[in-house]
Amino acid sequence: MCGIVGYTHRSQPTTSNYIRKAVRVLAHRGPDQQGVYESADVSLGSVRLKIIDLASGDQPLVSEDRNTVIIFNGEIYNHAEVREELRARGHRFLSTSDTEVILAAFREWDTDCFTRLRGMFGLALWTESQSRLILVR
Repeated sequence: MCGIVGYTHRSQPTTSNYIRKAVRVLAHRGPDQQGVYESADVSLGSVRLKIIDLASGDQPLVSEDRNTVIIFNGEIYNHAEVREELRARGHRFLSTSDTEVILAAFREWDTDCFTRLRGMFGLALWTESQSRLILVR
């Protein structure tokens, strides 16, 4: 079932307690894994019921350069095909999760990536260098 939670706090400073409390409230939706990402401008939390990539699909998932973060709920049916296209473009993958495919696709094609993805999902993507938050539901 999973769950995602988050908020921006540019204009109003916050503490880690808020996002951690929010994640605890959602823990029944994602009993297998809970995670938090925090920066100066945003706090994101995820609770996960593990279905795809049971060993290494933990979230929030942060890009190698630490600039882009994703929290995701749902399933991308064509993630294997999109993964192969991204591999051909030079992307490397550390897991078999569809979440990692979305993150790489976003970094490759920006929001045009969503036209390539087939599935049912909601997500939040944060790009630190641009202070940019993308929400899809």
